[in-house]
Amino acid sequence: MASVVRDPNGRKRILFTDGDGERKAIRLGVVSVKAAESFRLRVEAILSATEMRQPLDADTSAWLAELPERMHKRLVRVGLVAPRVKPEALTLGAMLDRFEKAVTVKASTMIAYGQALRMLRDHFGESTPLASITPAHADEWRKAITEPTKGKRLATATVSKRVRVAKAVFRKAVKWGLIQSSPFADLRGGAESNRDRSHYVDRPTVAKVLEACPDDEWRAIVALVRFAGLRCPSEVGLLRWGDVNWERGRLTVRSPKTAGHEGHALRMVPIPPELRPILLALFDAAEPGAVAVVPGLSDAGINLRTHFERIIGRAGVKAWPRLYHNLRASCATDWVERFPAHVVAGWLGHSPMIAATHYLQTRDAHFDLAAGFGTPDEGGAKSGAESGAQAAQNAAQHPTASDRTDSPDESEVLCFAGVSRDDANECESTRNEQVAPLGFEPRTKRL
Repeated sequence: MASVVRDPNGRKRILFTDGDGERKAIRLGVVSVKAAESFRLRVEAILSATEMRQPLDADTSAWLAELPERMHKRLVRVGLVAPRVKPEALTLGAMLDRFEKAVTVKASTMIAYGQALRMLRDHFGESTPLASITPAHADEWRKAITEPTKGKRLATATVSKRVRVAKAVFRKAVKWGLIQSSPFADLRGGAESNRDRSHYVDRPTVAKVLEACPDDEWRAIVALVRFAGLRCPSEVGLLRWGDVNWERGRLTVRSPKTAGHEGHALRMVPIPPELRPILLALFDAAEPGAVAVVPGLSDAGINLRTHFERIIGRAGVKAWPRLYHNLRASCATDWVERFPAHVVAGWLGHSPMIAATHYLQTRDAHFDLAAGFGTPDEGGAKSGAESGAQAAQNAAQHPTASDRTDSPDESEVLCFAGVSRDDANECESTRNEQVAPLGFEPRTKRL
């Protein structure tokens, strides 16, 4: 793509062809062959990134940032890079505007980013020169956002997220060559998990809430989060009747949050006994041709938190913090007491480390069992090999038949059956072969 040309008197040039097929040259002056060859490789990296419309790698970006102004202007003249913006002329507001245009994240993530960017603007001011912000100013900003506002203080996890976004903004500024170093580089955000807001929602409480729900859709929302560990509203809203495998007792869950990670766009989740009758009731009540399990979540204007708080109030229960997150965390806590951690992590769509940090909870029942007081409660807080064996036995013996007394509709004996019958796929036939008395291994002589 580029080549080194040796001119008289030890001078060197880099020749290359740009994207329009035009041949161009960069004069290096009197330099060694090794230096010219290194420069050529950098030029090829820039050309490749431009052609593929990809960002420059970290090494090339750092090289450009440290390149002397005289040589940088030569790259500008041949159209390889944009002119440098003097740090003194660039304000914080202009930098934040540029960051918002360049960053590519989901709309929900951008809302969280916007909150951190607003805090930077409010504290420093739009017209503050970017180069004038120092590490001491960064420390002052972090202290300021932890101060109570209108009697409310940001949670530790929220402060950590705001700091993380601020650090990302200034890392971009360094990468773009706008500043030499980030004043936020050494700023510590703190833990992103907040145990003070953890709350285990036990089954009696869930039963009261389900009874207070106004319709089948709300019962399904609560049950899908509490008993199947789905994220709400993203995963519950995307669930379709074609994702419900009645015969095998499984749900196919689409996860927008983890879709960006290869192999994590979909996951399988069991349908627990507590959830099955609620889904069947919603299935029977669905309109012909319906696709979404909870069509009400398609309304972008619905305020799930406000409605849920009203339902909890009608149930006569005190609202717990982080309503949906703690329902999902309670599901994770129940499951991990019965099944291996890696299995539960796969069902919930995150790693065991994330589960331990943000979801799993220590309950009073655990202390009581360890101290020899009482018996395992309804939440499944059993210990030792006995509880694991019993759970495995229950899972193996649990029937897959419908809870209803009437004959099942044809669609209910299909895998991924839906109200929209056209998209249902037939299940593999269930084998009913018996193992011979001798077992799998052939008979051998005793040793």
